[in-house]
Amino acid sequence: MSNLTDFDSEEQDGYIKIDQYNTKHVDRIATYYKDILEAIGEDPKREGLIKTPERVAKALQFLTHGYDIDAAQVLRSAMFEEDYSQMVVVKDIEVYSMCEHHMLPFFGKAHIAYIPNGHIVGLSKIPRVVDVFARRLQVQERLTNEIRDCIQDTLNPAGVAVVMECKHMCMAMRGVQKQNSVTTTSAFTGAFQNDVTRSEFLRLITASLD
Repeated sequence: MSNLTDFDSEEQDGYIKIDQYNTKHVDRIATYYKDILEAIGEDPKREGLIKTPERVAKALQFLTHGYDIDAAQVLRSAMFEEDYSQMVVVKDIEVYSMCEHHMLPFFGKAHIAYIPNGHIVGLSKIPRVVDVFARRLQVQERLTNEIRDCIQDTLNPAGVAVVMECKHMCMAMRGVQKQNSVTTTSAFTGAFQNDVTRSEFLRLITASLD
């Protein structure tokens, strides 16, 4: 992550937390947030807010660090030749992102499948690809397509399926204020454009192993 270059460590109860941040960016963002606090009627000098601009600046760097990671390279780092041509499904992948329209969180789950065509990928890399694209300012529709396209272009499988189910704080906390609404998006390539294959995928992601 090229924008996270300086270490900040904190020890509490024997636990050492180490984060990396670009201190120049932290200082710049924090300055703006001091002005924002004043603009909404707060006092950035009061005890509870003294370190808030710095904390927000660091949080934003973490929440947008996906810009500095090549998602395709994440997949290429764990690609293996394998004679397997059945569906591979990774479901219930936690998703946390930020809406680019209001910079408020949206979160939920992603369900992803691909049909290998000579290559498989380490299973942990699929959630990692989700994180790479989610850690950017996003809309759910584009996020869904970016995950699909990255897997398709990098692995060249017989097909890719992506379904995302998310709650959006820009709908729950403001605007229409519908706290229980869920947005579902989907994207398919290759074999998953076939009704039978797509139906099998949808059955697998809704099935319980209990």
